[in-house]
Amino acid sequence: MTAMDLTILCLTAAVGAGINAVAGGGTLLTFPALIGILSKHYEPDVAKVWANGTSTVALFPATLAASWGLRREFVTYGHWAKKLIPPSIIGGVLGTLLVTEFPEKIFAALVPYLILMAASLFALQPVIARTMGIGKAHEEPHGRTVVGVVIFQFIVGVYGGYFGAGIGILMLSALAMMGMSDIHGMNALKGLLAGCVNGASVAVWLSRGKIEWRLAIPMAIFGRLGAFLAATYSRRLPKAVIRWFVICIGFTLAAYYFLSG
Repeated sequence: MTAMDLTILCLTAAVGAGINAVAGGGTLLTFPALIGILSKHYEPDVAKVWANGTSTVALFPATLAASWGLRREFVTYGHWAKKLIPPSIIGGVLGTLLVTEFPEKIFAALVPYLILMAASLFALQPVIARTMGIGKAHEEPHGRTVVGVVIFQFIVGVYGGYFGAGIGILMLSALAMMGMSDIHGMNALKGLLAGCVNGASVAVWLSRGKIEWRLAIPMAIFGRLGAFLAATYSRRLPKAVIRWFVICIGFTLAAYYFLSG
């Protein structure tokens, strides 16, 4: 592992965590960067699985920091946490087990589709927000609708444990269906749920030992720094520029992995 490799990954982690703090989609940067480095030392299919685990662990501290930063806004919708935390944790564990217990070639074959899905979700975020009525209040659901939302959150948890990019958009859509309109409160609850999904995923990755710690630890440190700087100075950057930067990266990577696979 060269100093240049480590420098590239640390900078990527800082930018990725910063993008997560502002708009989401940082995994679309850290995951392929790790594949590029780890492919020098592992078989290509194995490198993708280890890159997934290392990226998840590296970005997790920044996720916790972002969630803690919105702790005051959490009060608005905190009463939903007890319904949505269990499916988030169970789904996160199951999704990660699907990666770690099945042959690496299965996950490797799905990588282009996962990246394409994540990039598409990110690109369609404004359309999804308008369609789902994000920012428009309506009566909170009851009965079967709540059950449906819990099941949907479980599915999001499985996807988050398996790959993760784009779960914020999916969760905001589900919360909007539940009648939530305060975007800050929604982001606070989303951050907590994402932390539960990622925390459960990290626990499984730790138990399976498929993490490159020489990369994960410095990436986590720089990721925390990047998230802090993004939260502090993000108002100075046009959100549209950040969004389109991530979108272009995502579709470019999807095309690359489809062509190379």
